[in-house]
Amino acid sequence: MGVSAVRLLGAGDVREIAGRLGARPVKRLGQNFVVEQGTVRQVAALAAPRHGDVILEVGPGLGSLTLALLEAIAGLDARLAAVEIDPVLAAELPRTIADRAPGLAERVNVVAADALAISGPGGTGPDGVRGRAVSVVLPGPPPTVLAANLPYNVAVPVVLHLLAAFPSLTRGVVMVQAEVADRMCARPGGRVYGAPSAKLAWFAAARPAGTVPRSVFWPVPNVDSRLVAFTRRDPPATSASREEVFAVIDAAFGQRRKTLRAALAGWAGSPAEAERLLRAAGVDPGARGEALGVAEFARVAQARAVAGRPDLERG
Repeated sequence: MGVSAVRLLGAGDVREIAGRLGARPVKRLGQNFVVEQGTVRQVAALAAPRHGDVILEVGPGLGSLTLALLEAIAGLDARLAAVEIDPVLAAELPRTIADRAPGLAERVNVVAADALAISGPGGTGPDGVRGRAVSVVLPGPPPTVLAANLPYNVAVPVVLHLLAAFPSLTRGVVMVQAEVADRMCARPGGRVYGAPSAKLAWFAAARPAGTVPRSVFWPVPNVDSRLVAFTRRDPPATSASREEVFAVIDAAFGQRRKTLRAALAGWAGSPAEAERLLRAAGVDPGARGEALGVAEFARVAQARAVAGRPDLERG
């Protein structure tokens, strides 16, 4: 099937579908629909689908990016899973695909769900966001690529949740608010480096992948957007669990103006114990959280894990 068989949505198409559904973009859900075809093709190109890929799209909305992704996989043995939190939009998306990419409709699974509540086969998944149960199993083969236009308020939690829930995800590209993109790509010592930066680094290497003009969205947002691409990598070698490492990160950045000795006092039990564990991990107790990379946070978590479990190998 040729790429010409996929008809992308233009600005008029987006407004027509939205008008027919009586669907105005919902500010609470961070909905800003992409109305420019070059942008969705750029995202699809960065996703770089290959034979055997399963692309996971979060927040397909009216289907602008969905159709561009289908165009990109038209000549490949690849599939698409689209997770949409808005039930009205989730119900309409299969009709849009059938109308504009009829030869590819059977390759798409549309799931009406919150991306923060989906898990892999068998319902296995991480703890997810605190207080939110993992309850929706994503059908079909496990995803290998993430492609999404994400609202700024859930962008980092969604990416972290999906990387934890699906070890099969090897790479991805997300469109997020510019400030969120900066935090996702930040390195230790940078002004915007923080907990999101360190936690994402546990799973993947992230990099800036382009800017997105406000004019490509409807309605036009009040913030700039950027693209972030990531490639999965192995986490630091440590006997501490991911949850234990993330607890250190949260404590370190919970009081980022304080030294690690002070910021980790509650986590360790006292400032003196925090200093002891930091020194055991080879970390300066007088440093601040923004100076540490994820490997250093892992060493601190391991120092406490070893102290609490003497049977663990030390080193």
